[in-house]
Amino acid sequence: MVPSFAAMKHSQRALIVVGSLAVFGYLGAMLWLVSQETRIVFDARPLGDLRPAAPFDEVWLDRGEEPRQRLWRLRAATDSASRPWVLYFHGNASNIASRMNILHAEKLRALGLNVLVAEYRGYGGMDGVPTEPGLEADARSAYDYLRGQLGAEPRRIIVYGWSLGSAVAVDLVSHVDEAAVVLEGAPASLVAIGARRYPYFPIRLLIRNPFESILKIDKAGSPILFLHSPEDAVIPFEEGRKLYAAAREPKQFVEVSGGHVYSSEKDARFFPAVRAFLQAHRLLP
Repeated sequence: MVPSFAAMKHSQRALIVVGSLAVFGYLGAMLWLVSQETRIVFDARPLGDLRPAAPFDEVWLDRGEEPRQRLWRLRAATDSASRPWVLYFHGNASNIASRMNILHAEKLRALGLNVLVAEYRGYGGMDGVPTEPGLEADARSAYDYLRGQLGAEPRRIIVYGWSLGSAVAVDLVSHVDEAAVVLEGAPASLVAIGARRYPYFPIRLLIRNPFESILKIDKAGSPILFLHSPEDAVIPFEEGRKLYAAAREPKQFVEVSGGHVYSSEKDARFFPAVRAFLQAHRLLP
């Protein structure tokens, strides 16, 4: 039976309606991704009640038109004036006072290092809205404070970044001098991870904060230690390997266990690997 002209017109109109709804739905989904980027990429958390074990002190940097910056200083238990400094940058969905960041700071101090923990705008009680350029500016101001007010020489500065903080660290060391870099659970490119998570959207065209460490890592001028867990469900293991491959020598890649969040706590080899790396480069006895 041949469909009538009216039936054909009705089918065409239905297809047009369905197609239009699909297009509007797709565009709406893209607009939602754009509007939610800050929350998805940064997920800033308010400051909790946890603090490092004493002694430590808190510093607020007044930076003119920039938001005031919160820093925590943890000095080595003995002979702190001669000890290297670790400038530590934490990851997403946390803040300076999150338990795992405090664990990192305390464990690094236990290795015999001074530790300066930097907070980002919009996180942990700091004003402002986080952006990639904003976090990079926060990293630079913490480094400048370490060099200026604390008098740390570049040959005694270790830059440590975990997860999102590794992208912040890589950008910093592409511009400044330091003695060594430690990158934990480091993504080669957040925009590439986003493209894999949202394969049906042009993420590279939409994202404002791509954090492409792979384009900067070769500018680092010091030894780099990469720590990454094959069980990492947040930053794929291959991302860390890709970033490692793009880095210049000297470099070292250490596989750890425990996933993205807990490897530093659960893998007994984790901080000994950090110590051995720093000893190999004469930053620890």
